[in-house]
Amino acid sequence: MKSTPWLDFRVCLEAEHLQRTGLISLVVGTWLTLFNLGDLILLGDVDSWLFLKIFLNYITPFIVANAGLLSRQDA
Repeated sequence: MKSTPWLDFRVCLEAEHLQRTGLISLVVGTWLTLFNLGDLILLGDVDSWLFLKIFLNYITPFIVANAGLLSRQDA
């Protein structure tokens, strides 16, 4: 069966894969947030830019984990 972007993307939505990529995102995103932004959070210097940075700390490993998953589908 020929691979298409939609078929590839559906693999990322399977429960088994969402659990794995979600856990990776949670662990790595928490580490990145604490390491890079922990001082700002502890000082209470919270604004919309900080929330955006925190969001990016979690979404980036999620995207990378899914990209790794998709790269294995072609192999």
